[in-house]
Amino acid sequence: MSLDDWAEIRRLHRAEGMPIKAIARVLGVSRNTVRAALAADGPPKYARSAMGSIVDPFEPRIRELLQVYPTMPATVMAERIGWTGA
Repeated sequence: MSLDDWAEIRRLHRAEGMPIKAIARVLGVSRNTVRAALAADGPPKYARSAMGSIVDPFEPRIRELLQVYPTMPATVMAERIGWTGA
């Protein structure tokens, strides 16, 4: 559900006094969607779980090398840490 849909559902119900069934029909969403929007404490948020990176196992060594050699080229660093990726 988008932020606009959420706001419109709440406006129709609170300001216009429109029943849940009518809101669902007008907006083309299910009654459960309307109920969820009305019961929500705040607007919907996009949340995605963090995914790891293929570099994560090498990060401590990369940070060590960068502290000692801050201008080391990435190709040299890749050789030193044993990076086999592209």
